[in-house]
Amino acid sequence: MRRVIVITGTDTSAGKTVLTALLACHLRASGVSVAALKAICSGGRDDARVLHGILRDVLTLDEINPWSFRAPLAPLLAAREERQSVALRDVVAHVHAIAHRFDTVLVEGAGGLLSPLGEGFSTRELIAALSAEVLIVAKNQLGVVNHVRLTLEALPPIVAARTPIVLMSPARHNVVSRSNPGLLKEFVGEAHMSELPWFRQKDYAKAAASPAIRHVLATWFIKRI
Repeated sequence: MRRVIVITGTDTSAGKTVLTALLACHLRASGVSVAALKAICSGGRDDARVLHGILRDVLTLDEINPWSFRAPLAPLLAAREERQSVALRDVVAHVHAIAHRFDTVLVEGAGGLLSPLGEGFSTRELIAALSAEVLIVAKNQLGVVNHVRLTLEALPPIVAARTPIVLMSPARHNVVSRSNPGLLKEFVGEAHMSELPWFRQKDYAKAAASPAIRHVLATWFIKRI
C-alpha cells in the first residue's frame, strides 16, 4: 500500500476541493506520483471535475468519482433518493485499487467529518478502514475554533494528536479572521496549524506555484506528508 491521505472538513464548502487540488498540483510538480479522488459526490460532480481537470492524463472521471448522485443532499440520502446504496467495503476496495498505481492517494471527503457518506459510515469510518492520514480543512470565519475542536474530538485521540489543520483565508480579513489563528493555536498547538492564502484564479497549477501558496505547501505538507 502507498500513502493514503484523507482531506476532510469542518463542514460542507470548507475548502476541501481547493486544498486537494492545490496539493495534487504541488505533489506532481515535486515529482510525486499522485492520485486525487472524490469517491462520493452528491448534487453534481463539480468537485470531481476539478480534480479530473488536474489528473485527466492518469485517471478518468469515473475513477476519480465512482459514486455520484443528483440530489444536493448528504450522500446517504441522495443515494436513497435513487434507490441505491454505497458500502464502506466497496469504497475501500476502490481506493486500494487506485493506491497500487501511485505513490500518494488523496481522498477528498464529502461534507464534514461525520456527514453520512453511505449506509453505516462517514468519513471518520473511511479514515479508520483505510488507516489513512488526515488533513482537516476549515474556513477562517466566526465559529471555526469550535468547529475544529469538535472535529478533532470526533477522531480517535492518537489520530487527532497528529492531524494538521488548514485554515482557508477569506478574500478580506476582519477582526475575526485575524484573531482566529492565535486562539486556535492555544488549543491545537502552533505545530499543527497552517493558513492557506486566499487566491482568485481557478488555475490550480498556477496558484500552487505562486510563492505564497507554494511556501505553505512546501514547508508544511511536504515536511509531514
